[in-house]
Amino acid sequence: MSWDLSIMELENKLKIENFDKEVLREYDIRGVVGENINENTAYTIGRTFGYTVINRLKSNIIATGYDGRLTSPDLHQALCEGLKDAGVKVINIGMGPTPMTYFAHYHLNADAVIMVTGSHNPSEYNGFKMVLAKHSFYAEDIQSLQKLIDQNDLKLMEGEIINQDIKKDYNERLLQNINLNKKIKIAWDIGNGAMGAVIKEVTNNLNNSENILINEEVDGNFPNHHPDPTVPKNMEQLIKSVKVNKCDIGLAFDGDGDRLGVVDNLGNLVWADQYMLLLCTEIANLYDNPKIIMDVKCSKVFFDQAKKLNCDPIMSKTGHSPIKEKMKELKSPLSGEMSGHVCYADDFYGYDDAMYVALRLLRILCNQEKSLNELINIYPKTYSTPETRFDVDETKKFLIIEEIKERIKNTEGKIIDIDGIRVENDDGWFLMRASNTQNQLTCRAESTSQEGLRSLIAIIENQLYLSGVNYKFTI
Repeated sequence: MSWDLSIMELENKLKIENFDKEVLREYDIRGVVGENINENTAYTIGRTFGYTVINRLKSNIIATGYDGRLTSPDLHQALCEGLKDAGVKVINIGMGPTPMTYFAHYHLNADAVIMVTGSHNPSEYNGFKMVLAKHSFYAEDIQSLQKLIDQNDLKLMEGEIINQDIKKDYNERLLQNINLNKKIKIAWDIGNGAMGAVIKEVTNNLNNSENILINEEVDGNFPNHHPDPTVPKNMEQLIKSVKVNKCDIGLAFDGDGDRLGVVDNLGNLVWADQYMLLLCTEIANLYDNPKIIMDVKCSKVFFDQAKKLNCDPIMSKTGHSPIKEKMKELKSPLSGEMSGHVCYADDFYGYDDAMYVALRLLRILCNQEKSLNELINIYPKTYSTPETRFDVDETKKFLIIEEIKERIKNTEGKIIDIDGIRVENDDGWFLMRASNTQNQLTCRAESTSQEGLRSLIAIIENQLYLSGVNYKFTI
């Protein structure tokens, strides 16, 4: 659909339709464009979500934005038309990272926000992230949108669409209270994602910094590598840039800018559960025994070391939406997950903004005498797999995990089943869970010895085999 279609042409083209059952996910709505996501899907989300906001809040202001994927502008336009036809006043902030749309919720005093983004999924995917009254809109809330269609009670109303550029305001808020106490050299890999819309303005105004930007141009073809910093292969360009330019740190973003990847000054990957400990050192000085939330995929080292820092680490199910809600419940100043979603409520809004997290990390690093590599090496050394994801049948992924839970429930060790199954024993720990956003299983194992790691991996591979999945780890 072209941006220059007339309103009449839009009305003739767009219609309410049932959702494909696979696109209504736990944390958002996501699918393959042209297969189970199209402009009618976007329009339908606008009509149903708009109806929900108006009926729950008796108000109607919704801010919207979209990422740099090739299909995002058309889906976003259809979404806005649906919201308008639901009677919504739509504030379109344009293309940018997801956190900028979250920021619009507060900055524009909106009742809700919707972001059109495929996040870290392959380029053929796209989707929608929603927030209502500063709370995550997920799980049963998302399922309720189909129920509204079934009730056939969506009246055609008259709203409006206005455009508002908030990039300058967003950039100023990011840099508020960020002052670097010494010179630092930073390599940034934007991954051709949506953070490219604001990165230059941020780095140009970041004091005491020398900045090297790669893959800065927003390009939905992702010509250099896929924008997922949890996959080591996607970090190779950044690692090279750090080494060649002798940088103090390398920072990478996913496609919509809400997840952060980190490389130390020697070119080593620093996983989220490692750099979160550095963030905890600052938080521990600001709060008395603060509750820090991390997901089940994170290292046991994190939970042990956070306690030594006088923090109270809480293990949570994976997912940025439930973690953000848990933060509000526990009044936690900081939370994160292994995928790089990190949320600050301290001096910020409690949502996942990878650029803000990067700036806080830089501020901490500039207050230290040691290099990032030296700071990370303070913590106990372990042997681990990365967060390993592999495709399985979408309809079977949860069933496989339930089968494994049943077989392994009487095994020796501590069983944690808040999200999939995590087993902690004398060798270390392993996790097996079904992804809520993709047709994948996620596994991870960690031990204090290579022999222990091999033992844990053998258990995972055997359990997968018993459920009809033939997957072999490489370590």
